Amino acid sequence: MIMKATKSKTSPKKITESDSTKLKELFVDGLKDIYWAEKNLAKALTKMAKNTTSEELKAAFEQHTTETEEHAARVEEIFGLIGEKAQAKKCAAMEGLIEEANEILSSTDKGTMVRDCGLIMAAQKVEHYEMASYGTLRNIARTLGHNDVADMLQLTLDQEGETDHKLTELAEAYVNEEASVE
Repeated sequence: MIMKATKSKTSPKKITESDSTKLKELFVDGLKDIYWAEKNLAKALTKMAKNTTSEELKAAFEQHTTETEEHAARVEEIFGLIGEKAQAKKCAAMEGLIEEANEILSSTDKGTMVRDCGLIMAAQKVEHYEMASYGTLRNIARTLGHNDVADMLQLTLDQEGETDHKLTELAEAYVNEEASVE
C-alpha cells in the first residue's frame, strides 16, 4: 500500500540542537554504511564482470566498478565536508546482496545467458538499495542544511539510476530472451 505524503497545516517543528545532533548521528551512520557498501561492491562487480557471458554486460559491470570507486571517493569527500573521519561500518544489506550474487554464480552454468540474467537481477537489487540509501541521505543532508553535500549525493543517485536503466535495457534487448531458450 502506498501512502500519500500530506503537508501539515501547522508550522513545521523547529529543529533543535538536540534534534540536529541526533539527526547528524543518523546521517553519519548512513554514510558509514554506504561507504562500506561501495567499497565492497567494487570487489563484487569485478567478480561479476569476470563471470558474464555477454561482452556488453561485462562492459557495463566494468564501467560501474569505476563509478563505484568514484562513489566511495565522493563519500570520503562528504565525510570531510561535514567534519567527520571517513569510516566504514559493515552494511548487512549490501553483504546480503553480494552473497545473493555469489549464490547466482554458484547455481548457474558458466557461459550462459541464464547466468547473465541472474547477474542483472542481482545487480539491479543492489542499484535499488543504493538509490534508496542515497535518496534518503540526500534528504537528510538538505534538512541539516548541507546543500553542497545533498548535491553530491544527488549526483551519485543519478548515476545509480542510469546504471539501473542500462541494466534494464540489456535485459530487455536480448539477455532475457536468449536466457529463455537455453
